[in-house]
Amino acid sequence: MNEPQIYAQFIRPSWAPPGWLFGPVWTALYAVIIVSYGYAGWLYWQGRLPFIVLLPFILNIVFNLAFTPLQFGLKSNVLAAVDILLVLGTLVWALWAIWPHAPWVAYANVPYLAWVCFATVLQLTITKLNW
Repeated sequence: MNEPQIYAQFIRPSWAPPGWLFGPVWTALYAVIIVSYGYAGWLYWQGRLPFIVLLPFILNIVFNLAFTPLQFGLKSNVLAAVDILLVLGTLVWALWAIWPHAPWVAYANVPYLAWVCFATVLQLTITKLNW
């Protein structure tokens, strides 16, 4: 069973987006993530950014990429809910940490932050509804 089929089986709130919307949204967001996170990595490589500022970007990507296997591979709403909270937390940390060094990176990731806030509420609601 693929991701849209699994998503369709969940009890979802009435305000949940259709499954087909996730692909285009994440495609656009990953383009921003690649450029902005890549820039943070480049600053670190150039010695212009301490590792502690780069760390939340690394953790955010790890948690972001873990979501799909947790949600749709393991089919664990609980682990996916914990993971999305970690995605949100590390994203806020990353944007706060990069601000003094490259404010445009924080601005560029506002749509990602908005989507992750929405996705967090959605995932917590789905987890509760399917408990």
